[in-house]
Amino acid sequence: MNNLAPRVSVVIPVYNEEAGLKALFDRLYPALDRLGIAYEVIFVNDGSRDRSAAILKDQYLRRPDVTRVILFNANYGQHLAIVAGFEHCRGERIVTLDADLQNPPEEIEKLLAAMDAGHDYVGGIRSARKDVWWRNLASRAMNHLRERITRIKMTDQGCMLRAYGRDIVRAIVASREVSTYIPALACTFAYSPTEIEVAHAERAAGESKYSLYKLIRLNFDLITGFSLVPLQLFSMFGMIVSATALVTYLIVIVDRLIIAGWREGFATLWDRDILAFFLIGMLVFGLGLIGEYVGRIYQQVRDRPRFMIQAVLEGSEIVTPQSVSAAQLTEMTVDAKLGL
Repeated sequence: MNNLAPRVSVVIPVYNEEAGLKALFDRLYPALDRLGIAYEVIFVNDGSRDRSAAILKDQYLRRPDVTRVILFNANYGQHLAIVAGFEHCRGERIVTLDADLQNPPEEIEKLLAAMDAGHDYVGGIRSARKDVWWRNLASRAMNHLRERITRIKMTDQGCMLRAYGRDIVRAIVASREVSTYIPALACTFAYSPTEIEVAHAERAAGESKYSLYKLIRLNFDLITGFSLVPLQLFSMFGMIVSATALVTYLIVIVDRLIIAGWREGFATLWDRDILAFFLIGMLVFGLGLIGEYVGRIYQQVRDRPRFMIQAVLEGSEIVTPQSVSAAQLTEMTVDAKLGL
């Protein structure tokens, strides 16, 4: 391991990306070498089921001076993989990058230039996105909804290419939240955030890990994790419905008692069908919304570890969680320890 403290740490979560890792290495390391500054690359293998772990191990052996690999024992999700990288990084500036090359590593230089201008957090905005149409449409809709509800401004919340100052990374790691949406946390902690346009390309290999369902879940977690507005809106809706129902039934009583010719058929349709189904649907939605918040509280109070690290490859050693402060496993080979 290079004894010179890196100025830049690049954190890359990896999940089933064996088809594209070689292309990533061929472009990432030359791009970082051209910066002319000390750097490190931290790959976090998020429980991949293909040969990603073996390929990362081989790359670590080629460039152990600037490469570190964190191996999860299971799949915990992209954001927790980034948190693990944040916990182990040593750079003054930390850049996150996807492994699929949709955000070119050559664009890292742009983010660092923006930080040189005095910004402590730089978000990327994908120009001329190459995703399918429904992903672009869903992304714009959720960006608008999230900004209206949480007041967190991110033009492109789905762009992974971002740069963070060291203080922001420390704050994110210290948050200890079960559901962690890192860009939103960074926006709340930053004193001088900015956004810049970055290039975007089609996925070179493999397939996206985010289905439509996962994208919806991600945004639901984001909204409920940073705002009480959904609960407040539901409470306001309940008050409006209650007041409307009271006025409606007062009118019904007056109509039945005083005004002749009550239209029973219309009253039956309104009382029994339309209003009933509508209110039942809203009650079910409200219970689900409250359950989401209660579930988050339940997950938090259990205080279970957010992820388990199988091993960390750094320097010429393999460090396991049980031996970080004990004798290092210098006599064990990488293949023997990891079973690769």
